[in-house]
Amino acid sequence: MGLISLLIFLPLAGAVLIALGPREKPGLLRGIALTTSVATFLLSLGLFTRFVAGEGGFQLVEMRPWVPGLGITYRVGIDGISLFLVLLSTLLSVVAMAASWSDIKVRVKEFMICLLFLETGMIGVFVALDLFLFYVFWEVMLIPMYLLIGIWGNPGRRIYAAVKFFLFTMFGSLLMLVAILVMYFYHGKTTGIYTFDLMSWYNLKLPLSMQVWLFLAFGLAFAIKVPMFPFHTWLPDAHTEAPTVGSVLLAAVLLKMGTYGFLRFNLPLFPEATVMFVPLLAGLSLVGIIYGALVAMVQVDVKRLVAFSSVSHMGFVVLGIFALNVEGMTGAMLQMLNHGFSTGALFLIVGMIYERRHTRMIADFGGLSTVMPVFATFFLIVALSSIGLPGLNGFVGEFLVLLGAFQAEPLWAVVAGLGLILAAVYMLWMFQRVMFGEVDKEENRGLKDLNLREAALLLVMVFFIIQFGVYPKPYIDRIEPSLKLVLKRVEERGAPLRPAAATAAEKPAAATAPQHFTTQHHN
Repeated sequence: MGLISLLIFLPLAGAVLIALGPREKPGLLRGIALTTSVATFLLSLGLFTRFVAGEGGFQLVEMRPWVPGLGITYRVGIDGISLFLVLLSTLLSVVAMAASWSDIKVRVKEFMICLLFLETGMIGVFVALDLFLFYVFWEVMLIPMYLLIGIWGNPGRRIYAAVKFFLFTMFGSLLMLVAILVMYFYHGKTTGIYTFDLMSWYNLKLPLSMQVWLFLAFGLAFAIKVPMFPFHTWLPDAHTEAPTVGSVLLAAVLLKMGTYGFLRFNLPLFPEATVMFVPLLAGLSLVGIIYGALVAMVQVDVKRLVAFSSVSHMGFVVLGIFALNVEGMTGAMLQMLNHGFSTGALFLIVGMIYERRHTRMIADFGGLSTVMPVFATFFLIVALSSIGLPGLNGFVGEFLVLLGAFQAEPLWAVVAGLGLILAAVYMLWMFQRVMFGEVDKEENRGLKDLNLREAALLLVMVFFIIQFGVYPKPYIDRIEPSLKLVLKRVEERGAPLRPAAATAAEKPAAATAPQHFTTQHHN
């Protein structure tokens, strides 16, 4: 079994072990879950060490027949686009396990099984190179998150939020399944080979009319997952009602599956349709940036404020992707990772204060920096990273997105820049109301500062927030070659790129010409 397969199935093995364990020993079950996640993360570091920087093709590829009669294969691999998303998934799974150590007190066994199943689904989505396999992992990931919200969420509206999340995601998934089957039968009809292999599908030349409908079917599934405006309405409810670890994984990893899908499938499979839909998708992303920021400004619940900030921040990611140039797409990839750490840390912070006060209303706080100085320090760093302060992670991704957007259309950068100003307004205003001023609520005077476990969790997040901001080169060196191949494919398929995008795509053309989306093995 290869390294990637070990990463996929180790959490599943841990879930089976917990299922066989004694329910009356929750400490043991938590220990098994945490040990499994830590082992998975340590194994995933091997992906980074074995990954060859500067090569854009897929590496560490594993392929075995699965259902050969239907052309279904077990084919997995990574490139620069998926490498760090896998590492993000494994790292934050460890953080989620540790964060839930004292938070979850009922049905601990089922909770840990759900988290490990979710980890398997997350990793599988980012490494699957067979569309049938991809769809299986996509659906596997949906079920445990539905259960996390519906069972361990906040009493009151958790069932509503869970059902809404499930229906929105399932609707998009079914459309994507129809599109996958259309591609499957079209490939069989035109080549005589029925296969779900992504590499084979990359070689198809689809008529524009078919590209348009397939782009919409795939794109709607991914737009709901991002979520893009106006498909975002499930997100604030899901975040508000989910347990802390559910919100962390939802914001940090699951939302990225939508933008990952655009990069992995929509752009390279439907290049002409991609260019056709650029104005629509860029426009919706700009609306999402401004809308999410404005709605975040008027929230009275800290968690809902962070949830709407995700709508705004993910709009930057989509804008960078559909700028269709290297700068914008690289910024989008970095912003996907940055958002995982910044917003994931914000949800951890909200969860920590909720455990102490059992309220998330901004008006119930004030002056917390005097009673919780360590907490206030971490909160400030994370808030500043979320608004893109230079030297922290948010700045690098947002700067590259704005640079790419300006090359494609200067007005896009102007509107997106306004979103950055609004982000500073709602985040700093919220921080000021919660942390500064007089301690005018008696309940806040005796609050305890962070314990060692909580401080360690936030220290991990802050470490990467600073490291990304100070030295992003190791990430860019591994991400850019794969993004250049995506752009090259859009250009090669005859799609009329705008001048700015074409210029960006021409730069790497000579260097990447011999590679062409070839599968590279480095086992």
